Amino acid sequence: MREKNLLVTGTPGSGKTTVVEKMLETLGEHNPSGFFTKEVKKGGIRTGFELVSLDGRRRILSHVGIRSRYRVGKYGVDLESFEAFLDELSLFEPGTGLIVIDEIGKMECLSGKFCTLVNRVLDSSIPFLATISVSGPALLDEIKARDDVVLMEIRRETRESDADALSRKVGELLAG
Repeated sequence: MREKNLLVTGTPGSGKTTVVEKMLETLGEHNPSGFFTKEVKKGGIRTGFELVSLDGRRRILSHVGIRSRYRVGKYGVDLESFEAFLDELSLFEPGTGLIVIDEIGKMECLSGKFCTLVNRVLDSSIPFLATISVSGPALLDEIKARDDVVLMEIRRETRESDADALSRKVGELLAG
């Protein structure tokens, strides 16, 4: 089976999202589609997470001020808003050359719609670049164990050389 799914893992703060975002600056010709999860801060303190699509749309995923039965740590997760955001994504449009998801993690996996979407992307013919939590629900281990997945780890101390290796791998992935 051809490895066409590239997953980036690492501990929180290792730079996974930063490395993938920087890489995307050079991949515009491949018409990437997808989203990033960004920290929301107030007074330098993280208060939640925001979803940002590659075409600029934004929604709150989680926040300390959200009352929800869905919680991860101190954050209430707005599952309804997240699933509405997913419905607005155009991942499988003709011409999409790369799908990017940051991140496949505990909060995101609370959504059955998200889990179904991730499996659909993994099974599609479109190259896939995602960040994935080191640990979490069983689905994460199942995804990492797939034959068509390449798993690369980013470490804070070796972030620059890890980013170079990831860039080379993305080039190979897009070359087919």
